[in-house]
Amino acid sequence: MKKILIILWLITPFHASQALSFNDIVDWAKPLMPWYESVPELSFSLIDTKGVIFTEKNTRGKYLVINFWATWCTPCLKEIPAFVKFYEENSDHVEILGLDFEPVDLEIINDYVGRFSINYPIVLYNEDNDSEYSNFGEIVGMPTTQIYSPEGELLHTFMGEITIDDLSEFIVPTS
Repeated sequence: MKKILIILWLITPFHASQALSFNDIVDWAKPLMPWYESVPELSFSLIDTKGVIFTEKNTRGKYLVINFWATWCTPCLKEIPAFVKFYEENSDHVEILGLDFEPVDLEIINDYVGRFSINYPIVLYNEDNDSEYSNFGEIVGMPTTQIYSPEGELLHTFMGEITIDDLSEFIVPTS
């Protein structure tokens, strides 16, 4: 570890002069770190409230937005209109899955779907889905949103309320 820090310290002036970010330096140094492991390929099978099954295979080719939310979470509810509008305008190349992160009845979820005019699939935290939630990593706060490329690569994870501008930063519109 000490050697890596010395190497990073020595090359920092060179990289800084090229206006590289800290992330660029870390990416450059990853092969030098024997404990570095690549992120495993995403694999999941989720059933939404209408019985539709979503997997890494049938969502491939579109940007995938995974939004962990809960009915008790005020920031979660505040960001729903942004997801509704973004999905309305981009559903041809974006799939949004709202993963409710609490054990709650379908009737309650349907009330929220109606109240907020949610137009994207909602997945219940139930016996069919709960084991699949861990495939997206540890969720430590609400809301948490992950954006995946059409190839299934994790592009970014947001913790906290996000906006249409946040989504647009990582999702490229189709021509």
